[in-house]
This record gives sequence, C-alpha cells and structure tokens, in this order.
Amino acid sequence: MDKQKIMAKEKKSFIRRNLLTILTIIGVVGGTITGIVLRATTGGHWSKREVMYLAFPGEIFLRMLKCLIIPLLMSSVIQAIGSLDLSLSKKIAIRSIAYYSATTVCAVILGMILVVTIRPGVGGTPWSGDETEKVTRHVLTQDTLLDLIRNLFPPNIVQACVAQSQTFLVDPTNATVKAMGPEHWKFEEKYEPMTNVLGLVSFAIIFGIALGKLGEKAKILLEFFDALSEAMMIITSWVIWISPLGVYFLVAAKVLEIESFADLIGRLGLYFFTVLLGLFLHGFGTLSILYFIGVRKLPFKVIAQLSQVLVTAFGTASSSATMPITIQTMDRMGLDPRVTRFVIPIGATINMDGTALYEAVAAIFIAQLRNIPLTFGKTVAVCVTATAASIGAAGIPQAGLVTMVMVLDTVGLPSEEVINIIAVDWLLDRFRTTINVMCDCLGARMVDLLSVGELGALTEADKLNAEPQELLEISKEVDSRM
Repeated sequence: MDKQKIMAKEKKSFIRRNLLTILTIIGVVGGTITGIVLRATTGGHWSKREVMYLAFPGEIFLRMLKCLIIPLLMSSVIQAIGSLDLSLSKKIAIRSIAYYSATTVCAVILGMILVVTIRPGVGGTPWSGDETEKVTRHVLTQDTLLDLIRNLFPPNIVQACVAQSQTFLVDPTNATVKAMGPEHWKFEEKYEPMTNVLGLVSFAIIFGIALGKLGEKAKILLEFFDALSEAMMIITSWVIWISPLGVYFLVAAKVLEIESFADLIGRLGLYFFTVLLGLFLHGFGTLSILYFIGVRKLPFKVIAQLSQVLVTAFGTASSSATMPITIQTMDRMGLDPRVTRFVIPIGATINMDGTALYEAVAAIFIAQLRNIPLTFGKTVAVCVTATAASIGAAGIPQAGLVTMVMVLDTVGLPSEEVINIIAVDWLLDRFRTTINVMCDCLGARMVDLLSVGELGALTEADKLNAEPQELLEISKEVDSRM
C-alpha cells in the first residue's frame, strides 16, 4: 500500500512538472485530428476567410507573443550587461563575453550550413503572386548589408520599436537605364513597420555598459530593469500557458491549408533531424574544439560530471530554473565561487547557442518551405538577427517562440509560418536548453582555468564578499535535503 501511495505521488509530481509539455502535445495532436476530421467531413473545401476564423484564437496568441518582444529583450539585455562585475576582474568579463560570442556565432554558422546543405524545406507550396510581392523587393546585397549597419544605430530609439530602415530600388521607366542594371537605378530609404531588433539590442548593450560604469549610482536603474525582466518572465510564462490552446487552433487551421499533409510531415521530420544534428555537432564537436583551444584539454570528463545538470535542463526546458543546481555542481567540481556566480547567471541570460542555431535553421527552413528565395544579404540578416535574438531569449520553456517571431519579422518572412515548426518545438526546446546549459558550464570551467592568476591575486576578504548570501542559503538548503 505504501508503495502504491509513493507511486501515485510520483505520478502526480511527474504530471505537474510536465503539464505544459503534455498540454502542448494534446494541443498539437488535437489540432491535427480536428483539422483532418474537418477536411474529411467537408471535402477539404474551406475558404480563406473560414480558415481565418478558425485560426483567430491562435492569431491572438501570436500577437501576445509579439507584444512581449521589446520589454523582454531590452530588460534582459540591459540587466545582464549592466550587472557585469568589471571591478572584480575585467579579464574574466572579457573572456566570458568572448567565449559566449564565439560559441553563439559558431552555432548559427553551423546551423545555416546544415540547413542549406540538407535543405529540409525544399518542395514547399509556392506563394501566390500577391503574397510574393509582399515579401520581395528590388534591392542589392550591399544595400541589405548597409541597412543592417544603419539599423544598428537607430536615429530614434522610440521609432526603433516600430520601424526599421530599408533601402528600395526604384524600378526605372527609362528602358536604357533599366538595361544598365540595378546598380544604376535610383534608390530610396524607407522605414518599414517592423521592430528594429538590431538597433534595440545595440542600444541595450551600450546602455548596460554605461550603467556598469556608473557603479553605485546606477543601482536603482539596474534594480528597475531586473524587476522588469522578472515581470516579463512571469508574463511570458502566462502567455506560454496559453500556448496549448493557441497551438490547437493554429494547427487545425494549418491542416486545412495543407495540400499534402504527408508531404509536410516528411519535411518536418527532416527539419527535426537537421536541428538535432546541429545541436549534437555543436555540443560535442564545436564546443569541444573551442574548449581544447582555450585550455589544451578535452571537456568530456567535465561533461560526464554534469549529468545531473543536463538531465535537469532537459526535464525543465529552462536554463534559469536549472541555474541553482548548475552553480552548486560547479562549486562541487572545485571551481572558484566567484567564477560560477559571475559566468553562470550571465550565461543563462545571454548565452543561448541552441536557441541561436535553432532560429537560424527554422528561418531558412520556413523560407525553403514557402519557396521564398533568400539572397546572401538576407541570409546574413538571418545570421545576425538569430544571434541578437538569442541574447534576448528568456531562460524559460519555449521562450524561443517569442524570439522566433522576431527573427521572421526582421528578414521579411511571415511570422504566422512559425506554426510549421511548432509541432516539434516542445521537444527541440529541451534539446537546445540542454546544449545551452552545457555551454554555460564549459564556459565557467574554461574561464576558471584561464583566470587562476587573477583570482589568486585577490584577497580572501574579497572572495567572501563576492559570494551572494542568497545563493549560499540555496546551496545549504539543497545540501540538507541530500
């Protein structure tokens, strides 16, 4: 009887921990079944307006996600950059940021190479003429690259929330000029109604650095952005809990639009394989190479000691929720507490290699699926935007959906097409979170080994003061339970 009670409690605990995942699966399966039944019972004859009515609750869900982009991105980046303890050791800060930047860029490049090589979305249904006109424009590659640089420096931070600069070529009426090629056409700069993510991120980084320089004077502002970031995470959690309902209607509506459902499942399986292959190669290949270059050691023994952390990351799908256990594990492995309390929280906020790789693959997959050609400039835009978006991704389950919508909007792809990948997102989210946390841990270990000299020069008093009391209490509480 006791065993039965224990099993019943464990079952209830498992359901509570994985309720969101279970509900999301139910939403995906339920929406798919509903769409198939509606196709079968009505002969598949649904007008665009009827499909729009069915997808309306899902559209509201997407609008709620978009509403969170700016406050979530700005608060998390400013708070993360502004909280860097440069006075403790500038070298530690530089090494941490350099490591995070290198791993994120490598992850995005790897993902783009795989998706362009494997081409999991090739064969999708072409866009109609009217829709194609909305997502294409006459522009040179160099114009796109210059637009990226222009958008890094927005002339108006408020305007950057609603518009970004784009250069358009004016199709000449003179046949002679037209024959000379686009390089000789007139051009004009316009502000398109879409969020200038790059400008907001660059401003947030500079603002965060300025707050870090101010020291004690900036404490109140840092507390404000910290509170705002926490509030946005809470609101995001609320929105994410609505995702099963939004997913249900979006999937059902999408099933009615798909001409060949079996064909889509085949491409989605290849997309799933592409992302999973990229995460595996990055986690055990790219990170291992960077770690070996930095400390001349292979990281596999370190990874073997991270089993509890990695399992927790996979189970919670949240790098933030895993952070207390990550810090405790790093301390037990012999790392300096100042390194773990500096590198791990920052990494959990701004270092999202798995998310960056996934968003780059997903954006290009959606473009392939919808037969939307991406120029070199737009491909670079995907790379830069995915990197920037991963910095602002919250460390909570399925927060990548928020930044995924942002990436699609930035490169001119329809954000509604995120439904094409949402069916497998819940599972990929767990894999990419695991890679994110693994990268944070290897980064902490690498920075610790490289910073032995600087850390040894600090006094014992500084070391004791650098340990936050609340983290010590969490550690003692966890130890008392074990």
